[in-house]
Amino acid sequence: MGEKMKNFLPEGSLIDTAQNKHALSSLANLKLAHQKGTILEARVSLCDKDHNLHMMLGDTPAIVPKVEGALGMDDGSVRDIAVISRVNKPVCFKIIDFDNDENGNTRAVLSRRAVQAECVEQYISSLRCGDVIPACVSHMEKFGVFLDIGSGINALMPIDSISISRIPHPNARFVQGENIKAVVKGIDEFGRITLSHKELLGTWEQNAQLFSAGETVPGIVRSVEKYGIFVELTPNLAGLAEFSAGVSAGQHASVYIKSLNPERMKIKLIIVDCFDANYPPAPLNYFTDSLHINHWLYSPESSQKVIESYFEDFEK
Repeated sequence: MGEKMKNFLPEGSLIDTAQNKHALSSLANLKLAHQKGTILEARVSLCDKDHNLHMMLGDTPAIVPKVEGALGMDDGSVRDIAVISRVNKPVCFKIIDFDNDENGNTRAVLSRRAVQAECVEQYISSLRCGDVIPACVSHMEKFGVFLDIGSGINALMPIDSISISRIPHPNARFVQGENIKAVVKGIDEFGRITLSHKELLGTWEQNAQLFSAGETVPGIVRSVEKYGIFVELTPNLAGLAEFSAGVSAGQHASVYIKSLNPERMKIKLIIVDCFDANYPPAPLNYFTDSLHINHWLYSPESSQKVIESYFEDFEK
């Protein structure tokens, strides 16, 4: 799967490569790329009233006809927003022809759909539950984040699969265009993929080992309850502080660690200070380099409460 993955990375992965820049540097190189069927990338500059995409490949104008803009545009299974939303963003494509534009200039005719069809056939169709894959944040909704898993094909990661620590919106964890890792959580009968993320962010013990009692550390207030305030120390680790008036979810804090209890997966905290700040999400720390996981146990063996994930293969 590794070589196939390299051929079908999220859109934007190729645009600044030397090979891509060389191919776009002249009409002769574009014609050679056409002959070889090379996958290239360029940034869309216009979506016209007929929903054709336009761009420049060096000095050569290019067009992606609407029907070639995305897999599923030909049969209506994909909405027009799939091409409209690509303006000012990189798209992958193959050159399928050359013609002349309204000014008589040589123009490249491109297909993004052809690349996506190859991506599904050669890469995505081979994925199994538990596979760990690269992905790029495409857009975010309150219920989850859509991730480009290859050649502009999106998969959903539900918000409750992003991390153990609960967040109000995916933008509390990710930024648009961010490259992340994801694990294939499910594949339905139509081949649609759902993703998870929390299993890559470490167990309770792995995260707790980053801290010691007596330390004062940064945190983010995730919820305020009558019985206490939950403060996130890492995406997969939160502690509980006593209730304090004037504290609200989303605020940043400095917290004193009173104790860590693996048997109960509890961390007792004291809020030293709490304040509003517009800090960007912290860089993600992945605790595994594995390309596949079958089972993940978050809770310590000594804990009576068990939190775990199983990934069962889906036979296509």
